[in-house]
Amino acid sequence: MQFARMGALGKEVPALLHDKKYYSLEQIAKDIDADFWESDGPGRAAAALAAGELAELPSEGIRIGAPIARPSSVICVGMNYAAHAAESGSAPPSVPIIFHKAPNTVGGPFDPVAIPRGSTKTDWEVELGVVIGRRASYLESPAQARDYIAGFVTVNDLSERNFQLEVSGGQWSKGKSCAGFCPTGPYLATPDEVDAGNLRLRSWVNGETRQDSSTRDLIFGVEQIIYDLSQFLVLEPGDLVCTGTPEGVALSGRFPYLKDGDVVEIEVEGLGRQRQEFVQG
Repeated sequence: MQFARMGALGKEVPALLHDKKYYSLEQIAKDIDADFWESDGPGRAAAALAAGELAELPSEGIRIGAPIARPSSVICVGMNYAAHAAESGSAPPSVPIIFHKAPNTVGGPFDPVAIPRGSTKTDWEVELGVVIGRRASYLESPAQARDYIAGFVTVNDLSERNFQLEVSGGQWSKGKSCAGFCPTGPYLATPDEVDAGNLRLRSWVNGETRQDSSTRDLIFGVEQIIYDLSQFLVLEPGDLVCTGTPEGVALSGRFPYLKDGDVVEIEVEGLGRQRQEFVQG
């Protein structure tokens, strides 16, 4: 199943995407949030669709928001592709490297993004995002993590590299939490529709290819990441976990950083494509 949120910023309507049509879920859910996952939202949505109880939403001229409401946490894995670690000047990590993005960075997949004031190194990062479906703490094995995943999304883990690495005081989150720095969506796909270990990830800047890789190259796979995180923190329903980006970012030195007027597109196979225009903040 695929879920989305449609409408103006702050007024999004929860929706089911089925056969390229959007159906309102307002009668069964106030939002695609923790309560939705805890109350078997997908099951209730499937039943309502089968019964013909869902009203179709227009698909033209309506903003597509992030497919999840603001999560309680956005947790990210750094340098989770060996080639990206190398282009960053680091050896592949022996354990997952974790940092946080502010939850209010989550935004729509087509919303414009402001280049932060004082930024000289705003960078793109296509990533596979994992949405948590059940409270997870001290899982017993990576295999158990499968039961705690609500679905998967396309994420652009935008970064300001000067803020992240040079004036950070050693904490990456300063360069990860600028306004609009986590475009998410356009939709969430449930695990039965996704082979998370074999997805193509791509990004483009002004139509030119930047990243082209696969989740086959993840150092730590999705289940290992969720298991590992659960040993150190509590994951709540609706939380977003970003699993890392492959090589091909501006930090590599091979490409210029983003500037006013640039357009970034990113895509994760089976999870849709995003497009953001960058404007000077």
